[in-house]
Amino acid sequence: MFRNVRRGAIALTAVVVLATAGCGAGDDTQAPPNDGGDGTAAADAPLRIGVTVYDMSSFITQGQEGMQAYADDNNIELLWNSAGNDVSTQATQVEQLINQEVDAIIIVPVQADSLGPQLEQAQAADIPVIAVNTTLSNEELITASVLPDDVAAGAQEMQMMVDAIGGEGNILILQGPLASSPELDRTEGINSVLAENPGITVLAMDTANWKRDEAVNKVKNWISSFGDEIDGIVAENDDMGLGAVQALKEAGTSVPVVGIDGIQDGLAAVQAGDFIGSSLQHGRVEMAAGLAVAAKVARGEDVEKTYTYIMPPITPENVDQYIANVVTEKDAFLEGIGDLINKNLASGDIANEE
Repeated sequence: MFRNVRRGAIALTAVVVLATAGCGAGDDTQAPPNDGGDGTAAADAPLRIGVTVYDMSSFITQGQEGMQAYADDNNIELLWNSAGNDVSTQATQVEQLINQEVDAIIIVPVQADSLGPQLEQAQAADIPVIAVNTTLSNEELITASVLPDDVAAGAQEMQMMVDAIGGEGNILILQGPLASSPELDRTEGINSVLAENPGITVLAMDTANWKRDEAVNKVKNWISSFGDEIDGIVAENDDMGLGAVQALKEAGTSVPVVGIDGIQDGLAAVQAGDFIGSSLQHGRVEMAAGLAVAAKVARGEDVEKTYTYIMPPITPENVDQYIANVVTEKDAFLEGIGDLINKNLASGDIANEE
């Protein structure tokens, strides 16, 4: 049993209750937290949940908004950290959160095959770890995961490109950080569709680390190398796709570009015709769901081992319906995100936004 389940106070005497509240410890036999019972300070204390993310990409920035809104609605204190795409930095952050004795740790990893020693330390300290958006190789040390179906998303965007160029032509592929689980899975999905379409040739495939500016430079170099041979660009996230669009415009040319995530600028690119499409991975919803799972674990509630976020396709025909929640009415959406996420966890449809 995780130590976090013992957050309630021992309801023996007023003195014991006050002492327990002061040290933050309790007993396995207490009433459930926030049950409105004896009103002890420990029962009302906020959960302290640590978060370490790979970097502050547009998706993660969006996700932080959703997590904070959910935290505000559910008596949770977030301890937020960004690793700047550095594995050693993230390892240090996890160790610091363990030393701070948080109630749970949420990790959006820099790299899938990392943090083994830190996960062992968390397990020894009885601190549950929840992987969100990106998994870790040591799954036996992960309490639960909230993950997108990145294989399906990669296949979905590649099929959009196949349809756009008629199943024949030369393409470029911008990958996420190599060896991260989204990159591995999205590349797997892309390759599964390419295997069925031998008329498409990949001129170049390389990482731009989810970053718009890196994609600009990468695509500029590719344009210099391949010029008019390029018939389309497949980007494994919207930020890199937007970088590709910028490079194409600066070169005075245009080819179909497709992305993944459905961030604000990505949706605008679909609206404007700069993208042929994307796939909606609403960071506010997915990452708030991860926080909800972490809170349930910390409070001793049962959770599934894995929750899967299925990304709907975004096309010029349906993009307007997604812009409201992500952009034009996002504040109203965030106000109701606590109830939405709890409903989604109960139903199992964690990508639902209605």
